[in-house]
Amino acid sequence: MRRMAEASFRLEQEQGRYAPHVRPVNELVDELCRSGDAWMPHVAPVHGGVKARVLTVLRDPGPKTQVGVGSGFLCVENDDPTAQTQMELMAEAGVAAGDVTPWNAYPWYINAAPRAAQLEAGVEPLRRLLLLLPRLVAVLLQGNEAHSSWDRLTKRHPDVARRPQLVVRTFHPSRGALHTPDPDIRAARVAHRRDAWLEVGRALAP
Repeated sequence: MRRMAEASFRLEQEQGRYAPHVRPVNELVDELCRSGDAWMPHVAPVHGGVKARVLTVLRDPGPKTQVGVGSGFLCVENDDPTAQTQMELMAEAGVAAGDVTPWNAYPWYINAAPRAAQLEAGVEPLRRLLLLLPRLVAVLLQGNEAHSSWDRLTKRHPDVARRPQLVVRTFHPSRGALHTPDPDIRAARVAHRRDAWLEVGRALAP
């Protein structure tokens, strides 16, 4: 069970929603929510916000990011298996929650695989987020949708895509990414996710 299941921790995150280090990111979220019909979660203040050295990009916000159902935040402390796996990988790589700002290829809540048009719509929010992260060292792209999102960004905004020193691609941290009848392929995917985080951790090392 992750800490978002604890009322005291969740309240702490809610009260820090506009703390200085996450205010620019969460104000961007507010603007993106106002500009369309869809909702998206804020980034939890346990994360690095504009001070982050790592940007993680996944597919789309999961159910545990919803208000009421979950925390209302993107957070590795959300009470779900994907967040649990993410935190375990980060811990092994020596990457703290405060080193990271989480994001999604399609940042609005749909809880489904984004269509091509939705991935295209996610490029501009990603570009704007990248410009808010002056300390960015590495981008970790987790899953095919994240890979596609970055490819679209690189094509449209190559100057922005060059901002991080390192861009790493791997599988999504969900259990679904491991669904295959071949145990060797499954083990290789597990190892690939681990190695990707270790590469990111080395990039942050002094």
